Amino acid sequence: MGGLAAAAALSGCVGVEEQSTPTSSGNSDGSGGSGDSGGDTEATTEPSVDPGTAAAWYARSSAEGETLESVIEDFNSLSRHTLKGSDLSDLAKKTQSAIPAKQGPQIFEWAHDWVGDYYQRGFLSDQSGKLSVSMDTFTDAAAEAVQFDGATVGLPFAAETVSLLYNKELVDSPPKTVGEMVDVMERHHDPANGKYGLGYPLNPYFMSAWAQAFGGYYFDPSKDDMLGLANAPTVEGFNYIIDTFVPYMPKDTKYGPQAAAFSEGNAPFTINGPWYLGTAREKGIDVGVAELPTPDGGSPRPYTGISLWYFAKGMERSESAAAAGRSFAEWYVTNKEQLMANAETHGFIPVHTGLTGDADLPPAVRGFSQAVKQGVPMPTHPKMNQVWGPLGTAFGKALNSKQSVKDAMVQAEKDIRSNWK
Repeated sequence: MGGLAAAAALSGCVGVEEQSTPTSSGNSDGSGGSGDSGGDTEATTEPSVDPGTAAAWYARSSAEGETLESVIEDFNSLSRHTLKGSDLSDLAKKTQSAIPAKQGPQIFEWAHDWVGDYYQRGFLSDQSGKLSVSMDTFTDAAAEAVQFDGATVGLPFAAETVSLLYNKELVDSPPKTVGEMVDVMERHHDPANGKYGLGYPLNPYFMSAWAQAFGGYYFDPSKDDMLGLANAPTVEGFNYIIDTFVPYMPKDTKYGPQAAAFSEGNAPFTINGPWYLGTAREKGIDVGVAELPTPDGGSPRPYTGISLWYFAKGMERSESAAAAGRSFAEWYVTNKEQLMANAETHGFIPVHTGLTGDADLPPAVRGFSQAVKQGVPMPTHPKMNQVWGPLGTAFGKALNSKQSVKDAMVQAEKDIRSNWK
């Protein structure tokens, strides 16, 4: 996912001078230590340690990737450490193959839902004793997201979820209810002429708001059965998507066609995340962001994620490379000017406690911030990773009328339990 404005937006934002003060590897005696929760961590290194080179993997859209490349260049120019970034098309597949083979990066970027699964599989490295950044630097939700079984496996920098984006040239003010939204979609929907009411990628993460709007849930580790896909309230939510939104969308429900409908000016609404803001803006769309509208009898509850720099097992292959990885991660997540620039251009919702008030945020980010407040954090439980695939397959069958939603979700739960075993 992801997408957004120019790398030039961050030029000059990082006024950090090279110093010999230790930041990324703890105190000079190697004992670690907590950092100042209110200040920015500088891109520095210990003079007694080989500066080292770390590899960073990520998966971003073109605009977001360009910005990160610029940030990495800034870091490398300011620090004796070196970071080499790689933008990968299938981060999940490549991390799952490289890390067990004792290859791969020192750090990688993704949402927090991999934490439990990857930690239990031995893919991550606990760096809690070597960090200079205190967890008090971050919101409670963000700090909790990067810790598992007492280990600190990454550092957070943004919250995210999907919300309602609207074209200000086509919509005067965002709808408060789904009924109001349908009225607008009805006026603009004209598929014979390439016009639609909505662009909405139908994957499990994007659909979670409505699937969980009427009391349903995908997965709840506090419940004996854990799974809720086939429960009546969840089935009601899936049917709500099919009945309410699908009639106003392009037929191809994958991300590309749905995102293009809005970014090309052919739909008044899209449901998408902050990573998409740049793509729409680059196409000349005047984008507004609002919280998701309310359906009759329910309340949208989208899954929310915390984006973080994970500490991969590769941190343990070389202390000098690990120091470089820590230095970049700490600098990235505490540089307030950079975090605010990301908010301005990419819609990233800061989780740094010094930047979390709505009054501090750009207007577009406030809409996503409100949607985060509507939502529920994705579970970090290791079994959650086995839910997404069967759920997506089952919904596809229901969407194509091969099965009822109920029957498809019953089968999905069977498949998930089989995978767990």
